[in-house]
Amino acid sequence: MPEFTRYAVYYAPEPGPLADFAASWLGWDPVAGAECPRPAVPGLQADIPTLTAEAHKYGFHGTLKPPFRLAGGRDEAALIAAVDALGGTLAPVEMPALSLRRIGRFLALTPEGDTAPLMALAARAVEALDPFRAPMTAADRARRHPEKLSPAQVALLDRWGYPYVMDEFRFHLTLTGKLTEAEAEAVRAALAPVLAPILPVPFRIASLCVFGEAADGRFHLVHRSPLI
Repeated sequence: MPEFTRYAVYYAPEPGPLADFAASWLGWDPVAGAECPRPAVPGLQADIPTLTAEAHKYGFHGTLKPPFRLAGGRDEAALIAAVDALGGTLAPVEMPALSLRRIGRFLALTPEGDTAPLMALAARAVEALDPFRAPMTAADRARRHPEKLSPAQVALLDRWGYPYVMDEFRFHLTLTGKLTEAEAEAVRAALAPVLAPILPVPFRIASLCVFGEAADGRFHLVHRSPLI
């Protein structure tokens, strides 16, 4: 296992058809830490590596605690122990299904139904694990372009190191980079029938996954902590 420059806490699907297809689609299996051959998707004209270039290195995931550098005096073992302890206080979250949607300029899977319990779960992860996050540097802050954020998002960035947490959190599982409206519709039309039989019904989050970012920017699944 490589040494990691940053860590994050994500949702990642349990082993099965969705995890297998998503690893193939993105070309990266964070569990095996290996590149994957891309799938054949009937009717898809676009080049999959081009579509997924931005999402490739992260692997298929839904962010709960965004990536962070470890604070001084903290290490991976302590982080894993803290995530295990946190998981022991949280119940699984269940929603009716996942839907393939366009979010902004990219395609993603998003949960249907009441997402309030999921937002609460993510907020708890952000807050409980924040002692492990190294303080944000001026360069970190500048990379988030605070001048383009709302006042509420700037406040979240300064408090938690990321602007899209707490009330600004929107859970999603990214499938593509930025697309035009026409490109997004063409990809959605090709992907939808492939995904339909493998999307979980209901959609359930039953674990917290610690991911680590290697020096090459690729994220690896380090540890899975079950929820009670």
